[in-house]
Amino acid sequence: MDQSIDEFSLISGYFKELTSQQDVVVGIGDDAAVIDTKKQHQIAVATDTLVASVHFPEDATAEQIATRALCVNLSDMAAMGAVPKWFTLALSIPKEMVSAKWLEGFSQGLAKVAEQYNVSLIGGDTTAGPLTISITLLGELPTGQRLCRDGAKQGDIIYVSGTLGDGAAALYELTHTDSTQNNRLLQRFYCPQPQIELGLGLRAYASACIDISDGLVADLGHLCKASSVAASINSQALPIQADIRQQYPEQSMQWALTGGDDYQLCFTVAKRHQAEFERWASLNKIAVTAIGNMTALDHNQDYLKIDDQKPSITVGGYTHFR
Repeated sequence: MDQSIDEFSLISGYFKELTSQQDVVVGIGDDAAVIDTKKQHQIAVATDTLVASVHFPEDATAEQIATRALCVNLSDMAAMGAVPKWFTLALSIPKEMVSAKWLEGFSQGLAKVAEQYNVSLIGGDTTAGPLTISITLLGELPTGQRLCRDGAKQGDIIYVSGTLGDGAAALYELTHTDSTQNNRLLQRFYCPQPQIELGLGLRAYASACIDISDGLVADLGHLCKASSVAASINSQALPIQADIRQQYPEQSMQWALTGGDDYQLCFTVAKRHQAEFERWASLNKIAVTAIGNMTALDHNQDYLKIDDQKPSITVGGYTHFR
């Protein structure tokens, strides 16, 4: 451990500059932050915790860990249709890892993502212990315009953004040393792109929304349960990158369905809004794919069918590195 670094010098030296002044009255350095909020707006709050060897490999760089931690949390804001504004950071770090080099890399990774999405670090805590990063993110949205999981209706069209299976493919390559590592996949794993612009646009179109963190099957299942409807999806419609299909022909479909770590959005749109929504997405160059429809629950309470069959695949991406 660098003996010249204590908690207070760590905060002032590496994190204080991450506090911008967007509606921040009191930032880092006091007992609590104070922020201004707008009238007729609500605050969305989300927390994610990442643990070494569970959510990222132990040999990941400090910058990779930081970018992944903040991007994963920003994805929750996208799923709620909220504008991300502020975040707090609780950092537990082993004493032997504390060094100027590691802290510089970590703060630079946070700063890169924070600047891209215009969010401010407003507080947190640091302590010695197993490497663990907990981020709480706060966002704003107009009152009554939030996206939730419980609004889907029978007949709604199911969409996903981007491509699926990238996160699981990256995880495979990170955990199999004999595999060829694809730089695109590594970038997707360590710096997944939160679908903030799409989330904001979906306020006008979506009936329900969730981000894909534990895999499409698991997360769409959560949406179905919250909305008390079922889903029928066409596996051949799933958007999977060509390089994954070619390199991993046997695994690519399973990864797209259950792999997790994609941090894309899965959402539903009423048929009457379909044409208008797809025009909006096209004009804004946002990739979305219709993969199925919401249906009525059957007497067995089966929430999801794939190609008209109840899925037998249950392994999800949430197991990560364990």
